[in-house]
Amino acid sequence: MSIFHEITKKPWLEEPVDSGGMPHQSAFFAPAGKVGLRVFLCVVTVIFTLTLIAYADRMRFPTWQIMPEPWVLWLNTAFLIIASFAMQRALNSARQNHLNGVRDGLLLGGIFTFAFLTGQVFVWQQLVEMGYYANTNTANAFFYLLTALHGLHLVGGLVAWWRSVFRMWRGSSATDLRLSVELCTKYWHYLLLIWLILFGLLLIS
Repeated sequence: MSIFHEITKKPWLEEPVDSGGMPHQSAFFAPAGKVGLRVFLCVVTVIFTLTLIAYADRMRFPTWQIMPEPWVLWLNTAFLIIASFAMQRALNSARQNHLNGVRDGLLLGGIFTFAFLTGQVFVWQQLVEMGYYANTNTANAFFYLLTALHGLHLVGGLVAWWRSVFRMWRGSSATDLRLSVELCTKYWHYLLLIWLILFGLLLIS
């Protein structure tokens, strides 16, 4: 019977065990949160890539009119860079089991992310007051579309950020927060990269 069991067993369905006989997670399998984030970022990458391709294609049309770049965009970029660094600090602190560092990093990351989003809304208001409406030129429409897409993804990230902050306030340890902080940090780094690409295109268009 034991021989038959050895022949027919499916090792890929069995949970590996450590030296003490306790099951543990294999290094070949990532947590569900990490897998979900990777899949989501792939989808987001496709969306932004297709939009940027359309943006670059429309720039060749003679009706394309360059929009001004308000100085607030530079300030907003600095805000998002600081937020990304703050999230990285929170992750480093979580890995070192320093709850105070996690708290400071998360709070700073959230504050500067809110500052970035507020600054983006201010840029929209400034451009509208100058007469750059979305329906008057294709360049205007693309600017509002791209910045809105990016902003909405940041708002979605703030939902995950708030869940981490809420768990921290409920007494979770730095170790318990490590995975959620890691996912938030990677997401912030990704959105920072996307914004730098968008901002670069806006400067050269």
